[in-house]
Amino acid sequence: MAALPSTARAATSTLSVATSISRREREGRLRRLQAELRRRNLAALLVEAGASLVYFTGIDWWRSERTTAAVIPADGPILVVTPFFEEPSIREMLDVPGDVRVWQEDESPFRLIADWLLAHKAGSGMLAIEETTRFFVVEGVRRLLPDLATVSGAAPVNALRMIKSPAEIALMQRANDIMIAAYRATHAQVQAGMTGDDINAIMLREIAANGGQRGSSSAQVGPGSALPHGSKERLRLTDGSVVLMDCVCTVEGYHADISRTFVFGEATAEQHRVFRAMRQGMAVAMEAAKVGAPAGSVDDAVRAFYEKLGYGPRYTLPGLSHRTGHGIGLDVHEPVNLVHGEATPLAPGMCFSNEPGLYLPGRFGIRIEDCFYMTDGGPHFFTQPPPSLDTPFG
Repeated sequence: MAALPSTARAATSTLSVATSISRREREGRLRRLQAELRRRNLAALLVEAGASLVYFTGIDWWRSERTTAAVIPADGPILVVTPFFEEPSIREMLDVPGDVRVWQEDESPFRLIADWLLAHKAGSGMLAIEETTRFFVVEGVRRLLPDLATVSGAAPVNALRMIKSPAEIALMQRANDIMIAAYRATHAQVQAGMTGDDINAIMLREIAANGGQRGSSSAQVGPGSALPHGSKERLRLTDGSVVLMDCVCTVEGYHADISRTFVFGEATAEQHRVFRAMRQGMAVAMEAAKVGAPAGSVDDAVRAFYEKLGYGPRYTLPGLSHRTGHGIGLDVHEPVNLVHGEATPLAPGMCFSNEPGLYLPGRFGIRIEDCFYMTDGGPHFFTQPPPSLDTPFG
């Protein structure tokens, strides 16, 4: 392997250690899911390729017009269906006991699923559907089994996926460590005249150099920083430019999602003031994130604090135009959210972003985003937010 750049070599020595999700852990997930299915009188769960398929089976596959999916029954081994020519790859990744059945290009994967359900006396039962499964997959099965009832599988799936195990949190910690190392290395290379695209290219190289997977980077310059997900305008860095970066990477599928804002050159007094208010908003969120509290109460606390400072009210700008945070894990955005009205109680093992940005339309925005996980004693950051606009990377 080629030698890493000096910045990456220095950073990798500080990364936390994490191990892959074990077969034993995946089998435990299946047992808990099957208990949930039985408790809810559900015959099985249909899961298409995606994060939930990875979670339960270890199969990390993409979605296309060719269906790869699993049926997880309330009892017994699972079924996996996949195209004939993909079978070796699927078997290589399958990390739990299961029956792999294949279909040829002129055959129907839905027939395989329907026949399997009939053989397991579930053809007229209640089939739960993992909530991201595409309509044509569900309809393909229902056309063959007119007596089959389908319901959302969100509740039993989310009940498991929302609570991260120590192994999952360790993988997320490593992803966050990689992201912070990449941020620091990127910031050292930023120069006048660069565009957000130039900064993104550096960030993606640094994520990869530090061992991050599936990296993405969005750097917004100047007034574009006032738009939470950016502008099509590609401005160049000049003295006093605000730069808002929102970057993601994964380690074995588990995400880090971190935002940083810095000023190229000297920050103004107003920019410092907005940063301090937003940083205090993050602290308010952490104070509100108590075990047993409704997830929405975190957003309510931040919004009440901002309104006392004259921002808002609610989502009005200048102020905070989006939720305070989102769940995170195998998906970068997953249930539940830190948003008004969300009643799900916070529990140990839940993971969230904390990102109560402040946006001044047409001028600039300030957002710091760090993720945290809940423990018995309350929330714990994966990474520490910077203390000031003068030290944007700690």
